[in-house]
Amino acid sequence: MTTTLTNQPLAPLLDRLFSQAAAATSPALAGITNEERERLMHSKTEYLDFYGRLKDLWLPVSRETGTLLYMLARSTNARNIVEFGTSFGISTLHLAAALRDNGGGRLIGSEFEASKVARAREHVTEGGLSDLVEIREGDALRTLAVDLPDTIDLLLLDGAKALYGDILALMETRLRPGALIVADNVDYSPDYLAHIRAPGSGYLSVPFAGDIELSMRLA
Repeated sequence: MTTTLTNQPLAPLLDRLFSQAAAATSPALAGITNEERERLMHSKTEYLDFYGRLKDLWLPVSRETGTLLYMLARSTNARNIVEFGTSFGISTLHLAAALRDNGGGRLIGSEFEASKVARAREHVTEGGLSDLVEIREGDALRTLAVDLPDTIDLLLLDGAKALYGDILALMETRLRPGALIVADNVDYSPDYLAHIRAPGSGYLSVPFAGDIELSMRLA
């Protein structure tokens, strides 16, 4: 049995994009010391400047994480998905493929770097999934604060790590019981981890695959 993820045109497109991502470099990143990078990754005030300097860096999910996203969205029959941090759209393609195989739905992504938004939209169109995807350009604290579905089935957090808690707060009242939250590179967001793992937080949460936190909304 074939799926959208493993069939034309998406499978060869993802192979190409993962290869491009692996070969890409960022001169701006090479000029930042490890100490400065750590500081900026945890900053709630300098994230726009930091990620703007990395506009040529792909920052994709891994192949394994992409497959996991597809499986989670399929297995929960997700129809409404929100993605914080679209970059060039690799994770978007996996999630939209799941929506297609679920029979349809809506994926709202957010990316503040205009050049990445343009490329991600091109990739979504090439993958034949543009009817399912809306990518909003700008700061997610604003773009994801309005016009969201009443019910959200899956939330992917993969943008500025220091904002994970703030983005979750925007979604919290819309997450249905059983909704899943996938947070990538979550070690850079200790406040988010403390909240989502706290007793009585309303979530069941476990670390997964080294740098992912997989959480479920309980009520």
